[in-house]
Amino acid sequence: MIPRIPIADFSYDLPDERIAKHPLPQRDASKLLVYKDGKISESVFSELPSILANNSLLVFNNTKVIPARLIFRRSTGAEIEIFCLEPYEPNDYAVSLGAKDGCSWRCIVGNLKRWKDDELALPFSLGSNSYTLNAKKLEVHNGEVSVRFTWTNPELSFAEVIEVCGALPIPPYLHRNTEQSDYERYQTVYSKHKGSVAAPTAGLHFTPNVFNNLKNKGISTAELTLHVGAGTFKPVKSDTIDGHEMHTEHFTVSLEFLELLLKNIDKVVAVGTTSVRTLESIYWIGVNLLKNNILKTTVEQWAPYQNSDLPDVDKVVDNLVNYLKNNNIKLLIASTQILIAPPYQFNLVKGMITNFHQPQSTLLLLVSAMVGERWRDIYRYALEHDFRFLSYGDSSLIMK
Repeated sequence: MIPRIPIADFSYDLPDERIAKHPLPQRDASKLLVYKDGKISESVFSELPSILANNSLLVFNNTKVIPARLIFRRSTGAEIEIFCLEPYEPNDYAVSLGAKDGCSWRCIVGNLKRWKDDELALPFSLGSNSYTLNAKKLEVHNGEVSVRFTWTNPELSFAEVIEVCGALPIPPYLHRNTEQSDYERYQTVYSKHKGSVAAPTAGLHFTPNVFNNLKNKGISTAELTLHVGAGTFKPVKSDTIDGHEMHTEHFTVSLEFLELLLKNIDKVVAVGTTSVRTLESIYWIGVNLLKNNILKTTVEQWAPYQNSDLPDVDKVVDNLVNYLKNNNIKLLIASTQILIAPPYQFNLVKGMITNFHQPQSTLLLLVSAMVGERWRDIYRYALEHDFRFLSYGDSSLIMK
């Protein structure tokens, strides 16, 4: 049954001064709230390896944030901001970012009323050469704009062009412009695959030293890729969550990842809500495959709440692994719109590392689904003990 939870039930007072506007000088010096066995305690993130169980499997999202904010100016002087959300044509991230003959993206456009039918031009320089990035408006649908990009040097890829022309899209609630330090600190140290327009911020606390200590303790790690969309900041405007439309995000996991998952089925700790969403979506893809013998690679928003008589998670993942092997599929490429909220029952995820989220957000709903009403105690403790909140804030380890 689709939950009809009043979003007002997930409110708390978050003073602006508790929102971290900048990261700490040292990534792993952030505070770490630990919720384990129903008890709340406090530590430092660098101590995470000593807190985790020896046989844990940490799952990371290795996506990389792209400079997705492009500022154009019309001949009239009007400023048009184009925020690239996801590729439209070609619709594959790697192919679109690697394109050299133009590409189209779904975008949010600031000052859209000022953008008439003319093509926008953004001059840029690379080395001693000057070029131009052009943007042509294709169509407007539900507040989003399809934009065709072309540029004057066919030897440059779109990724290379926006690296020069674009700005990193830091969260809007920071209320400041992107600074040079953000280009390093708003990326995880393990980021690899370009495509996100927001960072998987739970991973910002990890350092090479933390990874070395995890390895020395025998804790396993694995990586997936989910490209984080701007919808992660989308507020819930409906009175109850059943009226909220969840954003779609695209993810990729390898066959080797799924095999490792199967071996560690009861030991999975997700790093960040994006890893949580991906892992739980894998389960629902596997459920559909097991029940219908069809590999459906989309997970709809309310799918978890419309299923009953669910198979065991190890049986689901084992069947999915065998299906991919038998069909010579090395990568599972899929998308998810899943909304995790009470009374959701987690299947693959036994714990998660996550920052502290905004009031009345879908991310706070996700936390509540794992700990129930104890989310209030967790957030009260964080507020009373000077934890820093949101993307550049402190961290928490939450175990079921």
